[in-house]
Amino acid sequence: MVSVREAHFQDPDFTLDDWVKRHVAQPEDAQKLLVLFQQVESLPLGKCRIPLTELQAKSRELIEILAPLNMDIDTLLASVLFVYFEAGLLNDVYLQEQCSTGLAALVRSVKTMDAIGYLQLNHDSRTAESQIDNIRKMLLAMVEDVRAVVIKLAERVYLLRQVKGADEETRVLLAREIADIYAPLANRLGIGQLKWELEDLSFRYLHPDTYKEIARQLDGKRLDREVYIDNFVAQLQQKLDTEQIRAKVYGRPKHIYSIWRKMRGKHLKFDELFDVRAVRVVTERLQDCYGALGVVHTLWHHIPREFDDYIANPKPNGYQSIHTVVVGPEGKTVEIQIRTQQMHEDAELGVAAHWKYKEGTAGKQTGYEEKINWLRKILQWQEDVAESGNLVEEIRSQVFEDRVYVFTPTGEVVDLPGGSTVLDFAYYIHSQIGHRCIGAKVDGRIVPFTYQVQTGERVEIITSKTPNPKRDWLNPNLGYIKTSRARSKILHWLKQQDRDKNLAAGREMLEAELARIGLAIKDATVAVERFNLGNMEDLLAAIGGGDVRLNQVVNYIQGQFRQEVPSAEDAIEDLVKKGGQKVTAGGKDRIEVNGVGNLMSHLARCCQPVPGDEIFGFITKGRGISVHRADCEQVKELMRAHPERVVDVVWGENYSGGYKVRLRVLANDRTGLLRDLTSVLAAEKSNVLAMNTSSDVKTQTATIELEMELYNVEGLSRVISKLNLVDGVLEARRL
Repeated sequence: MVSVREAHFQDPDFTLDDWVKRHVAQPEDAQKLLVLFQQVESLPLGKCRIPLTELQAKSRELIEILAPLNMDIDTLLASVLFVYFEAGLLNDVYLQEQCSTGLAALVRSVKTMDAIGYLQLNHDSRTAESQIDNIRKMLLAMVEDVRAVVIKLAERVYLLRQVKGADEETRVLLAREIADIYAPLANRLGIGQLKWELEDLSFRYLHPDTYKEIARQLDGKRLDREVYIDNFVAQLQQKLDTEQIRAKVYGRPKHIYSIWRKMRGKHLKFDELFDVRAVRVVTERLQDCYGALGVVHTLWHHIPREFDDYIANPKPNGYQSIHTVVVGPEGKTVEIQIRTQQMHEDAELGVAAHWKYKEGTAGKQTGYEEKINWLRKILQWQEDVAESGNLVEEIRSQVFEDRVYVFTPTGEVVDLPGGSTVLDFAYYIHSQIGHRCIGAKVDGRIVPFTYQVQTGERVEIITSKTPNPKRDWLNPNLGYIKTSRARSKILHWLKQQDRDKNLAAGREMLEAELARIGLAIKDATVAVERFNLGNMEDLLAAIGGGDVRLNQVVNYIQGQFRQEVPSAEDAIEDLVKKGGQKVTAGGKDRIEVNGVGNLMSHLARCCQPVPGDEIFGFITKGRGISVHRADCEQVKELMRAHPERVVDVVWGENYSGGYKVRLRVLANDRTGLLRDLTSVLAAEKSNVLAMNTSSDVKTQTATIELEMELYNVEGLSRVISKLNLVDGVLEARRL
């Protein structure tokens, strides 16, 4: 084992003050930890079912595990707080009021690490989808503050030690989770002190017979091996001193799990292993590593196929060392590791070796380069876990493959959907950053707005003093943005900029239409609630911007102020009497009512139906039957108010006259736009009766309104479809 439990809480000579001072060097830090222990251990247990002695043992043992890793005082404090926070004796209010912001965030980050357990969900698990967000938060917490990972790994070591006396099922379930997930994580982060104990204890519970057999063989020859290693170390140390190479030589422990893995991987028996006898050489300088290697190979013959230079070619987790196997005295093989003191600390502490807070800098984040390095290691760990077959495919795709994790210049992590651009990043940070964006840098180089960010990159947004979003950013074919968040913010800004213009245009349009039917603008207030708008100005702006159809508003207002009409029977009788007086276009029936043609009728101006449209008839006072499209807002209102006046009508079989239709085309303004549009209309043999165009210099868009004569709905659909295909056209629709 890597470490053994030091504290003996039943020892009558045990004092908390002395114990804290043994583990924390700085007096002020020791005092902080001592005060925290006194505070949490005096909390009322209330409904908590965990005995206080168990909470004390867990929190103190976590300190024993973490202190040798050179973790800062906040890490030690957070590990104690986490124990009582998880037990329910502390809550968010306590963290917020009694702890610093950084310390409270660290405790919460350790809690989010609980989501790591869901990485073992079965492929068909129904709960997998509900845990996606939790796992994503866990990953962000791991990258944002690596100390949360170290605390969680230390807690797993504690649990493995505690379940030694538990039933077999409990031991196996915990060991399987740790072997599949936490041990690979400790390996990827290079924390050797925790990695070996996690692996050895898990292996002991999962394969007890194999573990005992290897342990027996190690113990059986332990005395002879120790004598041999002592003599080997003395001989090598003397030679290094003679060559004036500053280095320390000592035997290193062998871990049962690593022995078993090598036996299985190379199909060797215990007696055939090269590295049962192992020695480590730790030098002061890098050049001394290769000097020591020369001494070793001069003294003993080495086995070429067993040589690895991980200094020149580090492992993915950052591990650096020279490995060589030599044939020592008596023809016995010995594995030798050669590394510098810094490399040794990195191998034992991993990322923890880089998280050393100095006085005055506690709580500050490290540079984004280190966070990128951690992120890469975490993603590599994910690949290790996936290879074990216990990671559900949904989590692999939704957590990793469709997300990108990028960094701000200050090192903060931003989680975006895959395919997001630098503009999406800008709008994620703040809407004003997006509005004022005039450029972007990725890892220090200028990139276009359409650049799709990749995991691990640092993104910096260049801004101007004034906001100036472009309407082109909304065009999906140009690839400026991917997220709906950015799209909605751009749309909102553009609408706000056009509001004054739309308000004036909407007022002018509505006043003209209402005057035509004898109503005033004040009468339009009845339509505000109908169209789910806040006030009259919102209604006018919506009309001017085209969000609400003018004819729908006018028809609704007209319906609210309509006078009483005669009964349906009188109207039908009047129509029958006057039916022959009305001359239809070209002498051919426009419509038929219940199979009867040549009746007085007119097409409603509100929706302007054309042959082929589904239609309804409404009996009016003195004007015959008003024919509406089935989707007309006015006819729906009429049907609710006077259902007895609605009659079924169909298009006459012989009708071949033309109908007026109004279209509106919104397009990016460019040279030749009008020519291309009229070319389409000419090709379709469409009769254009009137055309009105207007340009908006600010948004670089053009609006063209057309009045055309068409003969059926099929021709109308064909014209609209072809207009929408013209380059630069944003929308072509019927009014």
